[in-house]
Amino acid sequence: MDRSAVTEERPTLADSVAYWLIYPGIYLLTGFLWYYAFKEKIFDDGAAAPAPIKKEFAGSFIASFPGTSLAWGILGVAEGLVVLALIVSLVRREILPQRAKPWLLGALGFSMLIFAVLAFGQSMTSQFESVAQLYSYFAATAVIIVLVLLMPPYRPARWLSGLVQR
Repeated sequence: MDRSAVTEERPTLADSVAYWLIYPGIYLLTGFLWYYAFKEKIFDDGAAAPAPIKKEFAGSFIASFPGTSLAWGILGVAEGLVVLALIVSLVRREILPQRAKPWLLGALGFSMLIFAVLAFGQSMTSQFESVAQLYSYFAATAVIIVLVLLMPPYRPARWLSGLVQR
């Protein structure tokens, strides 16, 4: 079979519907997760760690370097950068099937780093249930990245129907 014929096939209705349901979901889920975390840390808390966070990290090396409030602010800025990357991705129209998605993939990768940093902090303060949750978020983000790479433009337009065909 001629390989060029396969790559030029039009997507099925199922391929298109799934694509257009999945991508807005990725942007909404990731965007609002980090937007509200960013907003709380930077605007609501004024980039200063709340008293319960300061208490939780009291006596840890984070309290002395870089300081709990500075770490809180850095974390908030990092969360804001994910939101900014998602906005750039949308402005660049990466949501379209034919467009590469470097900004989206970068935002998802940066999300994984933030989850790891959060898990480190929670682990340091023996918040192991939170660590398990963050590990799940990290793993789920990895699955989202794989899903993005299974869809166009990284795979043929018949990305979904092609997964079940022989």
